[in-house]
Amino acid sequence: MHLKKWLSLLLATVVLLSCSTQISKAETSEDDKTAYVDVAVSTLWTKNGKGQTRDIDTPSLTNPVDLHQWNANMEDSEIRRWLTGKLETQALYGSKVVILQEDGDWVQVAVEGQPTTRNSLGYPGWMPKAQLTDDDRLDGLAGKPFIMVTSNTAWLYNGKALQNPFMEISFNTKLPVMKDFGDVVMVATPDDGNKFISKKDVAVYQTEADLPKITPEGLIETGKKFLGLRYLWAGVSGFGFDCSGFTYTIHKAFGVTIPRDSSVQAKNGKVIPKDQIQPGDLLFFATKDGTGSVHHVSMYLGDGLMIHAPNASKTVEIIPLATPGYINEFSGARRYWEN
Repeated sequence: MHLKKWLSLLLATVVLLSCSTQISKAETSEDDKTAYVDVAVSTLWTKNGKGQTRDIDTPSLTNPVDLHQWNANMEDSEIRRWLTGKLETQALYGSKVVILQEDGDWVQVAVEGQPTTRNSLGYPGWMPKAQLTDDDRLDGLAGKPFIMVTSNTAWLYNGKALQNPFMEISFNTKLPVMKDFGDVVMVATPDDGNKFISKKDVAVYQTEADLPKITPEGLIETGKKFLGLRYLWAGVSGFGFDCSGFTYTIHKAFGVTIPRDSSVQAKNGKVIPKDQIQPGDLLFFATKDGTGSVHHVSMYLGDGLMIHAPNASKTVEIIPLATPGYINEFSGARRYWEN
C-alpha cells in the first residue's frame, strides 16, 4: 500500500461534514509496522477524529497542512483552549512512527524519540492516515549526513533556485543530505523525492554525535528564538509549543532527549535544590501549592527570571519566578544539561 495525496481531499471533506535518556527506549521489532510523517507537522489526538475534530481544525488534518491558517482560526483564546486534553503531541516531517492500530481514515501511532511512560515505543496518539507514508526511503538513508532546521520555520523548494515553494517545515526537522551546493542543500523527503533548502535556515551534520554540545547558554539562546510564539496545546514545533513541548524541543536541538511531558520531566534528570538552581535548569510547578501533581514547566534564565510557554491566551514569554501564581506552586528543579 502506498498512501496518496488524494486521500487528504477525502479526509477534508469528511471533516468539514462532521523523557529522558534515563527512560528505556524499546527497539521496534520486525513485526512492528512503521511509517513516516508526510506533512510539516502532524498533530496527534487522544481519539480518532470521528466526531471529535472541528471544522476550524481542518487545516491541521489534511495533506499538506496549513498550520498558519489553523493558528489564525484559533485567534480567540477560548477556541484555542478547547484543544486542552484533546491533543496528545505532534510529530515533525520525516519522523518515524510505529502504527499501533487503524480505524478507517485514522491511525493510532507511537512517535519514536518522544519518551513517555505510557508506551515504550514512543508517544501515542491518533492522526489522519493521509498524513503518513509507508515509503521506507528514509530508512535506507539513515546513515547519511543530515540537515536540522535551525530557523523557527523554513521552506523546502522544488528547485535549486529556491523559487518554487514546496513545504514550510519546522525547527528541529531533520532530513538526509543528498548534495550540498554551498548556499543550498538538496535533501531527501519521505515521499516526494528530493527538495532544496537554503543553508541559512539549517545546520548540516555528518552524524548525531556532531550536534552541538548542550550548554546553559545554548539552551537559553535557543529558547529566546521563540519569544512571542503563540502557545499551542501539544505543540512541539516552530508553529507553536505547549510548556513541556517547548522544553523538550530546545533540549532535542542539542541531541538530548528528555521526556515529552512535564510530569515525567520532573521525575528524571538531576535533582537541583532550590538554592542551587542555575540557568538552563528546568523549573516545575504543581497543584496544592507545589505539593500535588506537576502541571507546568519553565526554564530558568538567571537573575530570578524564567522563560516558558504559559497558556492558550499567551505566547512564549520571560517572567520572574517570583510571579504570583507561579512561585506559590513551585515544586522543584531538574537539570538535563549536565551529565
